Amino acid sequence: MEFENNINAKLNGLRKFNAVMACFHLAQGLVLFLLSTNFSLPVMSYFLEMDPISNKLTPVPEELFQLGLSPLITGFLIITAIAHATVAFPGVFRWYARNLRKGANYARWMEYSISSSVMLVIIAMLVGIYDVGSLILMFSLNATMILFGWIMELHNQNVQDVNWASYWFGTFAGIMPWVVIGVYLLAQEAVKEGLRVSSTEFLALYSFSLTSLL
Repeated sequence: MEFENNINAKLNGLRKFNAVMACFHLAQGLVLFLLSTNFSLPVMSYFLEMDPISNKLTPVPEELFQLGLSPLITGFLIITAIAHATVAFPGVFRWYARNLRKGANYARWMEYSISSSVMLVIIAMLVGIYDVGSLILMFSLNATMILFGWIMELHNQNVQDVNWASYWFGTFAGIMPWVVIGVYLLAQEAVKEGLRVSSTEFLALYSFSLTSLL
């Protein structure tokens, strides 16, 4: 009985924590929005067209649109705020608490799959990756990595021998966008500062995968 009361107390504290964090991230997002600039980067396509002179198919660069980075970063914080606020709602929190008792936290994987993928796209664009197809694939691969965390928890509830296949598959999917980012950094010789920043972001984003160990 005492153990159950302790669990309930911790869950109630967790609900309050999510409500506080929702307000905190919302405030962050609003401040960033007010301080934001109109800095943007191009999203490009390289569709093939027939070159009448060489009579060969040639990729033609075309700017599809300009993507503002400030709205993207603000969106990252707003997504996080919405996720925390949603979890704090009574009906949703009951579902959240029920899954926590089973050793699963599906809500975090839902939020991480979107927010961390948005941040990865921002980092990719800052190192010069503008191709729309590449950006979509990088977003998708990162989201896949996070969703493998969901599968990891789903398949390993109440088991003695943990199956790590989902974790390693997710790790492979998640590391590939960083290989591409690394290639761009090295090719452009933006090595010292760029690699330092990118390595920090890599470790920060990959801490999501380490939560599978908890």
